[in-house]
Amino acid sequence: MRMRLRSSGLAFYAMLAVLPCPAADDEGTRLAPVFAHVVDRRLDVPDADQRAYAGLLDDALAQSDLSGPQYVLLIDRSEFVQAAMPYWMGPDGDFLFIGASPVSTGKPGRFDHFITPLGVLEHTIANPDFRAEGTKKKACVFSISAGRLRPKAGAAAATSIMRLQMHATDPALLENRVGTAQSKGCVRIPATLNVFLDRYGILDGDYEAAMAEGQTFWVLRPDRQPTPWSGRYLVVVDSRRTARPDWSPRPPH
Repeated sequence: MRMRLRSSGLAFYAMLAVLPCPAADDEGTRLAPVFAHVVDRRLDVPDADQRAYAGLLDDALAQSDLSGPQYVLLIDRSEFVQAAMPYWMGPDGDFLFIGASPVSTGKPGRFDHFITPLGVLEHTIANPDFRAEGTKKKACVFSISAGRLRPKAGAAAATSIMRLQMHATDPALLENRVGTAQSKGCVRIPATLNVFLDRYGILDGDYEAAMAEGQTFWVLRPDRQPTPWSGRYLVVVDSRRTARPDWSPRPPH
């Protein structure tokens, strides 16, 4: 996720600077209005679907070590959804919806293109991140494929093993395509969602633990405001919908 935004992103940095960071005794859901204020590409997911996705998270994370309240990020790779949804797992173990934003996951069928793998992916310092600034390549597309979240994604030997990345994408030519499968296997997200996740350390739990022991990391923002509940799990599911829901309209091309 770490990347240096160009000038178009500076306004969001300034806006985030005046938003409060929840205190340790506040409910994690207080980031929901922050999400709504900061993320400019949002999806209005109905309550029933929010609960259904919470159920998918509960099932997927049943065998994972979730010690105490924390944030997790769910991706629905369904071709009819293509969405990211941060949730907060509260003290009682319930998953509470924070917001939703369109993404682009893998579109196989061409050389070096893969389907984004399903499963629980842990974001840890064992698979280090780096920050991408963006350089122009052919057709004047900004290449920022080297993102900040890079959990390893395993697959059967008959297929392959890939390094999954989650990152923002070209703001002028590619971001308007989020909401449809477009990538080589990574998860492309809107720039403002990238800033939200990065600024508040939503999936930086392992980094927070390492820093508490004295380690330092150049990829972390100097002005970050990590929450008390930074998590470490990215969960990719496929809702297997057969039609696009009203709340996830297909983006124009």
